[in-house]
Amino acid sequence: MEKAICFMVFSFLLLPANTLVESHQEGYISGVLSEKGLDFAKDLLIEKAVSSMVPLHLPDIEKSVKIPLIGKVHLGLSDIVIYSVDFPSSSVETGDSGIVLIASGATANLRMKWKYSYKNWVITISDHGTATVEVLGMEVGLNAAIINEEGTLKLLLLEHGCHVKDISINVDGGASWLYQGIIDAFQGKIVSSVEDAIAKNIQKGITKLDAKLQSIPKQLHVNSVVALNVTFMDDPLLTNSSVELEINGLFNGANEISVSNYYRKRSHNFLSGNGLAKMVEISLHEKVFESATSVYFNGDYMHWTVDEIPESLMNTDGWRNIIPQLYEKYPDDDMNLHMTVTSPPIIQVADHDINTAIYADLIFKVLNSDEVVPVACVSLVINASCSAEIHRNNLAGSIRLIDFTASLAWSNIGDLHMQLVQAEISTILKTFFMPYLNLHLRDGFPLPVPHGFTLQNAEIIQLDSRVIVHSDLSYADRHDLLTRYQFISSGLNA
Repeated sequence: MEKAICFMVFSFLLLPANTLVESHQEGYISGVLSEKGLDFAKDLLIEKAVSSMVPLHLPDIEKSVKIPLIGKVHLGLSDIVIYSVDFPSSSVETGDSGIVLIASGATANLRMKWKYSYKNWVITISDHGTATVEVLGMEVGLNAAIINEEGTLKLLLLEHGCHVKDISINVDGGASWLYQGIIDAFQGKIVSSVEDAIAKNIQKGITKLDAKLQSIPKQLHVNSVVALNVTFMDDPLLTNSSVELEINGLFNGANEISVSNYYRKRSHNFLSGNGLAKMVEISLHEKVFESATSVYFNGDYMHWTVDEIPESLMNTDGWRNIIPQLYEKYPDDDMNLHMTVTSPPIIQVADHDINTAIYADLIFKVLNSDEVVPVACVSLVINASCSAEIHRNNLAGSIRLIDFTASLAWSNIGDLHMQLVQAEISTILKTFFMPYLNLHLRDGFPLPVPHGFTLQNAEIIQLDSRVIVHSDLSYADRHDLLTRYQFISSGLNA
């Protein structure tokens, strides 16, 4: 049940906390759960709650009653078990005090054992058997809120309860007077036991979940280098058809805690929860991607030895007609080409496109008598276009070269014919640099989707500095969940 409630929390159990002071910090990843998503979350929560609830054991009940023409009889019910529950109708509503979830018209089935004993000064009579109970017209509801305490969610159960309209008791065996005696003695107690047991089950689940929420880490580790800051920011926005919440969303070093230094006013018009055809919308500001590249740059990970290029370019002989003086000074020597990014790449999300500018140095090195000799450096400005795609729950992508400029930064072998050099650098970029970047971009990074859920039929658009993902959701264990519940119900009813 915890996974389902967690999803509901991230989905719609979100209430602005009037007692909190506005932090003026913004999240760079925003999520919206649409009306369609709310219905999905509600139905899944009920399925999970029912599956975790049954079998639900109720306490034994005993009572002495006076039966006409017989006298005082001691009655007892034991092994009382709710083995199935069905909620045909449910709704979720937002209000000033939080979220109200109501399941109405529910039915439940119980089985139990009965016994009685009657004793007078002459004889003692006793008997036992089984009985079944059908609960009719049951309503279950809860009113919950969640507040943001220093970037962590705290769940508050404001109100909850269960009301049973009527029950139908079927006694197997026993005399006719016994049936009426059980109804008279236990109908009210059975009703109150069912109501109390379900209400306590709700409270127990909320208490466990609140502890679970407190343990949610504020960082989502992508790998050993980088982590995503998933601290919750400010107050969620709650409407009658959607819910929006924001997390910090910036990347930092895997062993660091980072606080956003950016500030921007919350924008209310870029999310489309009203009328959204998909269940969820996840929006990532371009600064999310810039923060990732900054971590890798500052961690000194953006430099490579160029080796996956035509073999002719790995020897000075291959450059004889392009840089003659290189071959004259170092004839038939092997070479190394080393590429270093000189500043964090600039990423700009435009309408329908993601533009990237990469500033890098390409250093030519010669292997001469077991000595590595840097001989020249060409500065590059690489303009590329990126496209985003979804791989399961990861936002991945690919990059393609648009154009680049090259200029000589320094040289120990005299001036270079840059037009000729640039043609060979184009080959290097296309055969080594772009494939290398694509190899890593295709893995992507995980989107903040609750565990157990998978994005389905996702669509991506680029708009106004943001990459926006529209998607439905599937729950991997949903089929197993229903199968387990049916197995338990049929087994207990056998």
